[in-house]
Amino acid sequence: MEQASYEHTESAEQRANGAAQPDAAERSTAAQTPAPKKRQFTRFVFFKVAPEWRRLPAEEREQQKREFVEVVEHLREQMMAQSYSTMGMRGDCDFLLWLAAPELDLLQEAATRLFTTTFGQYLTVAYSYLAMTKRSIYIEQRVHAGQEGARLQLRPTKAKYLFVYPFVKQRRWYELSKAVRQAMMDEHIEIGHRFPSVRLNTTYSFGLDDQEFVVAFETNVPEDFLQLVMDLRESQASAYTERDTPIFTCQRMDIASALDALGGVPVRVAIGSVS
Repeated sequence: MEQASYEHTESAEQRANGAAQPDAAERSTAAQTPAPKKRQFTRFVFFKVAPEWRRLPAEEREQQKREFVEVVEHLREQMMAQSYSTMGMRGDCDFLLWLAAPELDLLQEAATRLFTTTFGQYLTVAYSYLAMTKRSIYIEQRVHAGQEGARLQLRPTKAKYLFVYPFVKQRRWYELSKAVRQAMMDEHIEIGHRFPSVRLNTTYSFGLDDQEFVVAFETNVPEDFLQLVMDLRESQASAYTERDTPIFTCQRMDIASALDALGGVPVRVAIGSVS
């Protein structure tokens, strides 16, 4: 079940009838009760750099990277912005920005700001996946603090690797009863618990994008993730998978390092020489 936020407002009828106001103790208790967390929109945007960029003079590339880094750092004042390199791991994209914000407008503004930079003129979006956080309906019997499926706010860890892919279930999955689906998902969850080194972030795309889910696994042990995926292939729920590709292997880096990995003058060296 999803978490909901209800805002109390006093009606005109209550005011006319002299409805009792909360006393000091009640107001104090209400003030101490944390407000429900708001769900987030999230975007996984994979960029490809034009070959022409690498043929630019070194000074131009350095300046362009500096400008882009500054924009990304400013974005972090408004939203979650995590950067990853895919260099050496995929041939059709070079780096990933994983963004999350409470409003769609902020993601749109972020895209505009990134492409307004000089470096943005050499970038194309190779892949883009839009999703939203939501409480899973399959964890009601498995409640524990910080569990996957209950988080409405994305909190990426400092794990070195991130594995991302869009996910679509077959329509016949939704024809099954809730009880049957729950039993299959219990098995799915149990398999996941065998690999505590792998942390799953599930986000939902129904009606927002072409896929139904976007899943992102964080880990420092890639071999554990490989074995997890192999074990999940044998689960009953796996038979109802329509699509779970492309799969992206990403290495966590700050944005300056991710841009340095593209080639050219290392921006960190240039920054260090100035300070």
